[in-house]
Amino acid sequence: MQFRRSITILLGAGALVLTSACSSSSTDAGGSPAKEAKAASPSAGARGGTGSGELQARWWRWTEAAPENANPIDDEDGHLCGDNQASDVWFLAGTHGGAARRTCRMPSGIPVAFPLVNRITSPKSACDAFLAGAKGSATLDGKPVTSQRLDAAPVEGWGSGAMACGLWVRLDPLSPGSHTLSFQGSSGDFSTSVDYRLDAGTR
Repeated sequence: MQFRRSITILLGAGALVLTSACSSSSTDAGGSPAKEAKAASPSAGARGGTGSGELQARWWRWTEAAPENANPIDDEDGHLCGDNQASDVWFLAGTHGGAARRTCRMPSGIPVAFPLVNRITSPKSACDAFLAGAKGSATLDGKPVTSQRLDAAPVEGWGSGAMACGLWVRLDPLSPGSHTLSFQGSSGDFSTSVDYRLDAGTR
């Protein structure tokens, strides 16, 4: 698909690629711990093959599995959010830049994971520079959620030495019903934001 081809070419030239949603700080979104929405613990996030390195690789494979012109990063209203999802984690996407508003029907009882801002690049030092300037925030049902800095990890199939990195949120399974999720972020001259309505337990 065109998105994949452009990334391969850029990596071959040693350039950098940005994608996904917004971003929060590497440790939190600025809310006090008592008021933050619950995020998945690292041990919970590691279950089902979603440790930090594998989580990033799986997210990129999820976006790549989409046919041309149906990439979840380009989704304008959320109708693509359920495509190619796994059984142990529900991925969400940001944008290639700019804002989006989406409605997503999803199961309850499954962890949710998404990058606030991320990229694939080579070499590792480019990831370090990207993360140094990354920032943003996220809220679930109006409450700040914590985020994690995921440092450079190898991603197979994206060219020699390809590394993925980003700022991520991992949420415990949502309760049945409607939820609002908003996130935004930036690094350098790239910025993105997404507002989701998540209808859990409706698939």
